[in-house]
Amino acid sequence: MADMTQFENIYFNQSVRPGRLRFANSGLGWKASSKNATQPPFLLPQSEFVSAHWSRAAKGYECRVLTKDRGVIQFDGFDLDDFDRLKNTLKHHFDTVLETRPHSMKGWNWGNTDFERSELVFNVSNRPAFEVPYAQVNNTNLVGKSEVAVELSVDHDLEIRGPSGVRDELVEMRFYVPGTVPKNEDEDEDQSDVEEQNAATAFYETIKERADIGVVAGETIVSFSDIMFLTPRGRYDIDMYPSFMRLRGKTYDYKIVYTSIQRLFLLPKPDELHNVLVIQLDPPLRQGQTRYTFLVVQFLKEEEIEVELNLEDDEFEEKYADKLKKKYDQAAHEVVGQVFRGLSGRKIVVPGQFQSAHGQAGVKCSLKASEGYLYFLEKGFLFIPKPTVYMAHSDVSSVTLSRVGGSVSSSRTFDLTVTLVTGVSHQYSSINREEQSGIESYLKSKNIKIKNDLVDDQTFLAAALGSESDDSDVEVAPRGDRGSASEDEESVDEDFQADSDESDIAEEFDENHASSGDDESAVGEEDDDDDEDDDVVDGDEDDEDDERPVKKKARND
Repeated sequence: MADMTQFENIYFNQSVRPGRLRFANSGLGWKASSKNATQPPFLLPQSEFVSAHWSRAAKGYECRVLTKDRGVIQFDGFDLDDFDRLKNTLKHHFDTVLETRPHSMKGWNWGNTDFERSELVFNVSNRPAFEVPYAQVNNTNLVGKSEVAVELSVDHDLEIRGPSGVRDELVEMRFYVPGTVPKNEDEDEDQSDVEEQNAATAFYETIKERADIGVVAGETIVSFSDIMFLTPRGRYDIDMYPSFMRLRGKTYDYKIVYTSIQRLFLLPKPDELHNVLVIQLDPPLRQGQTRYTFLVVQFLKEEEIEVELNLEDDEFEEKYADKLKKKYDQAAHEVVGQVFRGLSGRKIVVPGQFQSAHGQAGVKCSLKASEGYLYFLEKGFLFIPKPTVYMAHSDVSSVTLSRVGGSVSSSRTFDLTVTLVTGVSHQYSSINREEQSGIESYLKSKNIKIKNDLVDDQTFLAAALGSESDDSDVEVAPRGDRGSASEDEESVDEDFQADSDESDIAEEFDENHASSGDDESAVGEEDDDDDEDDDVVDGDEDDEDDERPVKKKARND
């Protein structure tokens, strides 16, 4: 057999473009066929080779190569006729037998898991249904007592994702693991009381160990302990590695690759006590059914950190001299921000020229029922802490300033509605009125279209204030006129004069009133009628009837 064997149109690790695969006594190599491809060639020395499996795959047949330290390597695109040739090649160059490994086609979603050297194999009826390489496991969480979530990494390489940068990918799997298992399997079987643990917990711990999610702290570049996170809420230890970081909390552990960091914001809070570091992620961090696109880290303004990077001098000078410092001894938010910037390669966004009426970088407001701060940055708007919303100026269609309601109290605040080109709008309410002029100047300087409904309300507001002052003056007089019951009685007694002409009063109440020229018979009849009236008059009118006979007797005398 020749010293080199070559196969054409072979895909490496699910790459979009095919390439050329070559086998030699020193190892194997793969190179993309396209001249415009930027993906570097892949080389695997013969010493790293462990075993190989042949099975059906997406683009025909694949050869899965298991290595010592590089995980599982996938070569897809073989024809069925290539089996014998590939088998002889591996036997000749690597002294390895190519094993046929047919997959289960039953479609069952229950089976047994086997933790092999480089991958997790899910078996159905003693045949693998699928494999999950440990190198592709980005994070794992224990959900409930019997469920384990496994998050898979997303490759950002355009050579793998394709020119459009978009493709369908599996990002999460969930395993239901019921029952219990022995906690220490190495113990003697003769012991009657073997300690057991939840099977899901054992599965979760094994995944963490095999996928290197729980890497020892000694291998980190730098670690930050007990850091306060507002989103997701809690305190976490941050371990920074060359290509990813790890968040370790009491309940959850996360592994975040630096390529998923899109933006970094380092902002002072208007409370003058804290600073926040905002980390935008794509894909977002998952915690159960909740996704966190932004991580919000809070620091006390006066807190300081002193750390030294865990790097050898030669390695530091070669890789990080122009990005990081060997030692840090300054404010905590500055240290963490600079380390994130150096390792992720992302610039840190800081406040621009905008200042509020109180000299702050943000203004206090509310987004729906959540109170927070809205920052007017050089290239966008940012609302923190929860929900964190970032709107780039290029995505903004218009900004509307308005006031809700017609009450005088609402004139002290106004609402700001940001409408995006997609039609989605965010309304930030209860902004202090004294911030209006500064916000308008900022929007004009950024050439953002402004719809100011507050100007149309000025005339109405002035009229409302004027009518309010007039009404307050008018309302004083009616309250004085109405007064209390005692005040009404006093005014009636003042107007009443007992010595005035009583005949006028009698004429008003008695139709049979007789003047001084009338005869006595008429008076007598009138007295009889009055006596009869006294018998039938209600008690409410006794005072009035008792008063009239006295007056008449005085006239008869």
